[in-house]
Amino acid sequence: MKTKTPSSSLARLSQRFRGQGALLMLALIGTVVQVSLTVYLPVLIGQAIDTVVRPNSNQLLSSILVRMVLVIGLNTAIQWLNPILFNRLIYQVVAKLREDVLFKLHHLPLSYIDRQSIGDLVSRVTTDSEQLTNGLLMIFNQFFLGILTILLTIFSMGRLDMLMLLLVIGLTPLSLLIARFISQKSYRLYQEQTRARGQQTELLEEVIGQQALVQQFNAQAQKIDIFRNRNAQYSDATQDAIFYSSTIFPTTRFVNALIYALLAGVGALRIMKGQFTVGQLTTFLNYATQYTKPFNDISSVFAELQSALACAERLFAVLDEQALSEDHSQILDSHAVQGAIDFENVQFGYVPNRILIKNLNLSIPAGSKVGIVGPTGAGKSTMINLLMRFYEVNQGQILLDGIPITQYSREDFRQQIGMVLQETWLKAATIHDNIAYGLPNASRKAVIEAAKAANADFFIRQLPQGYDTYLEDAGASLSQGQAQLLSIARVFLKQPKILILDEATSSIDTRTEMLIQKAFQKLMTGRTSFVIAHRLSTIEDADMILVMVDGDIVESGNHAQLMALKGVYHQMQTAQETLA
Repeated sequence: MKTKTPSSSLARLSQRFRGQGALLMLALIGTVVQVSLTVYLPVLIGQAIDTVVRPNSNQLLSSILVRMVLVIGLNTAIQWLNPILFNRLIYQVVAKLREDVLFKLHHLPLSYIDRQSIGDLVSRVTTDSEQLTNGLLMIFNQFFLGILTILLTIFSMGRLDMLMLLLVIGLTPLSLLIARFISQKSYRLYQEQTRARGQQTELLEEVIGQQALVQQFNAQAQKIDIFRNRNAQYSDATQDAIFYSSTIFPTTRFVNALIYALLAGVGALRIMKGQFTVGQLTTFLNYATQYTKPFNDISSVFAELQSALACAERLFAVLDEQALSEDHSQILDSHAVQGAIDFENVQFGYVPNRILIKNLNLSIPAGSKVGIVGPTGAGKSTMINLLMRFYEVNQGQILLDGIPITQYSREDFRQQIGMVLQETWLKAATIHDNIAYGLPNASRKAVIEAAKAANADFFIRQLPQGYDTYLEDAGASLSQGQAQLLSIARVFLKQPKILILDEATSSIDTRTEMLIQKAFQKLMTGRTSFVIAHRLSTIEDADMILVMVDGDIVESGNHAQLMALKGVYHQMQTAQETLA
């Protein structure tokens, strides 16, 4: 169940501190000692004042002053140590939470990722976790300290004078009620702020990442207007949240000032009646200050806590998503894989009530080269997504060598597949590491052989450090064709049993494409291959060509058979020849 209330988020955060029991206990003990020393100091001050008014009390005063110096020195040392312990505790807990969220994102179905804004997910892992850290720091550094101070101060005031203690406690609920009302309003406003911040991050990532496209269509003004609106929404939500949360401090401080004034007046009257000493009143007023000050701190913590819990709720929402299930029952022996693929009564739709692929039955012998063609949106990539188990079929099953692929783990099954997409992706690493992405332990010799097979070795050696050139910009400094060659080299290095090419040479010049096609032909030998092609000339030698329209395979056969049918494939081939 998804987190819906601040209390449930707080409870789940509390559970995460159980794994840091030793550090948490040490920090709490330090806090108790710090508060005890802080509460003891006013007693010494009161005793010193009463001692001054007595005759011949210099020796007693000296003893009190020595104790005061010791208490102040020890308290200062503990106040220096406690924040260090709390910081280490909190950063370890939030770091683990951040790792858990990222781990969960790696184990969520692609259907969830497709529904989310990438910028918003990035904002959750980075900005929201940082905001949560700040809120927890305030809780430990101020909230716990404040609660202990209030409890020990009440006990000390009760021992000193019950009447004046009752005056203090009688006005306390007013401050708490005000703080509670404002904090509830702040929580809702901080939720709006985090949502607005996520939308702003999403837009920034979109615009900066696609700057060339934005400039190509002269859409700068449009994007600036959109950003201005979202920035205004974020600014308004932030200002509202900060305004409401900032009213807690002056309101509670006003109430606390009333308490202090009332105590001073009552205490003065009692001194005049001989019921109180000047030192006792001084001690009590110090206690009143110590008692009311934590309410100011706790009130400000409540405001920050609402923001932190709103961020925690967004992080827990990711953790609460249903992860991919693994119910495999068989070990996949990669050496025994032949590569025969069967689709049996497969039905699938990205939306349950809108079925794209209906009752697909297909048998592909091992070692076949299969071309897949059809208009945009026909279901070509969807068929590959189902084969890769990026999405699960609604009905039916897909088999590898006669065994349903669901009986293997996704990791083992995908190890048998090499995939090159039209859109390339490189990471911020060396050329060598990018080619060896699927086989991190590959030797330099194997990487170079793969690069040569992909016709990438020539341009790699022209780079400043060759294969050791570090791509700080994740390949943005390379041409699109060069980046695609590196992606192709990954497949040559992996030597998969099943090959999937989705317009793998779309960004490469004609001469290089011809060389790579020859290399692909060699790689495809003995392997089952799926080639999604818009240029039909690249699949004319395929053993089987599937023509898809609206999720259905309307024609299948080799090039000659399909041309003889005079159907959809013939029309597509004729249209391309005419355009050529």
